Amino acid sequence: MTDLPTTTDRKLGLVIDLDTCVGCHACVISCKGWNTENYGAPLSDQDPYGADPSGTFLNRVHSFEVQPAPCSAQPSPTAQLVHFPKSCLHCEDAPCVTVCPTGASYKRVEDGIVLVNESDCIGCGLCAWSCPYGARELDLAEGVMKKCTLCVDRIYNENLPEEDRVPSCVRTCPAGARHFGDLGDPTSDVSKLVAERGGMDLMPEQGTRPVNKYLPPRPKDQLGDIDVLAPLLAPVAEEPKGFLGWLDKALDALPGNSSGGSN
Repeated sequence: MTDLPTTTDRKLGLVIDLDTCVGCHACVISCKGWNTENYGAPLSDQDPYGADPSGTFLNRVHSFEVQPAPCSAQPSPTAQLVHFPKSCLHCEDAPCVTVCPTGASYKRVEDGIVLVNESDCIGCGLCAWSCPYGARELDLAEGVMKKCTLCVDRIYNENLPEEDRVPSCVRTCPAGARHFGDLGDPTSDVSKLVAERGGMDLMPEQGTRPVNKYLPPRPKDQLGDIDVLAPLLAPVAEEPKGFLGWLDKALDALPGNSSGGSN
């Protein structure tokens, strides 16, 4: 079995904003694509076009309808639809690491990322049983356990442009709901975001101390009467200018135009 490091140099992880996630599953698709073509064994599918398709995914999005608690400002708040992405949380006290009988699961000292050495994995499934978040999956084609790697083969790849050196899910998210950085550095952007928005742990009662954080959704009732289309429908200028202004005057001057010259 593998011992957990007493401390790590950094705590790389994700901050997921439940207020802006739209449940589009772009993160799921990009994760599947990147991790099928790069690090480790491909993420296989079984009977993908049959009656009972299944496959290996490292990131999934669940959707829930929740009822916010009443308060003085909103005694009868309306229900909200919350999209909840879930993957490995790279816990500081990761039970999946200490339960592994071959030492295949381990937590890196340099950045805190939890990985699986697939050449040592025997597919026993103990790590999946010990993970309270259901973040481990057995790839049936290869017989090894798979999990989120934070795209470790991207974030350190100097052949990629700097803006691409983030997990694939972060780079792909169209809503900007996923953030990546060092949560062990209180001055990092992700740490500031967690402090400002009240970032929370998933199932803190499990005592795993997950590195990944979630930003809670804000009550939609507090938005008030806002016309979100108003800025888009407002005229850009009272009078046409430039080429459009010249064209408008030229058309007015055409014969037969009631607002133009004489007939």
